[in-house]
Amino acid sequence: MTSRIERTVSDIAPTSLTPQDSLAAIMVAVSASDETIRTAELIKIEDIVNHLPVFSGYDIDRLKTVSQTVFDLLEEEDGLDALFGLIRAGLPERLWETAYALACDVAAADGTLNESELRLLEEIRHELSIDRLHAAGIERGARARHVTI
Repeated sequence: MTSRIERTVSDIAPTSLTPQDSLAAIMVAVSASDETIRTAELIKIEDIVNHLPVFSGYDIDRLKTVSQTVFDLLEEEDGLDALFGLIRAGLPERLWETAYALACDVAAADGTLNESELRLLEEIRHELSIDRLHAAGIERGARARHVTI
């Protein structure tokens, strides 16, 4: 018997996410976590996709499809669990810290971290088994990169 989550994923999501799709999905999820996607966050996602080597060769047009998948899943009762399942399936473990770093950069892009973003970052740390000490270093780097005068 197929579970509700599996039906939701098969109805909404592509059969699988590439590693780059998975990284993009994490960033979009963080941006959407507070139900307000800010311009600074969108610019940060676009900048990351356009400039980081991990996105070399990535078709930026896929970002729209990946974003819609994330939005659709976040509307479902167990959609976040389904999203994490897709991300873990599509993202090699060696890129899990990269995913967390990108999530932190998007969360910090607008200069504020609200409660929903902090909760999602905590969930990402848990789901991707990010060591607390490593997470602290990644978080500190994001804060340093996004400080304002």
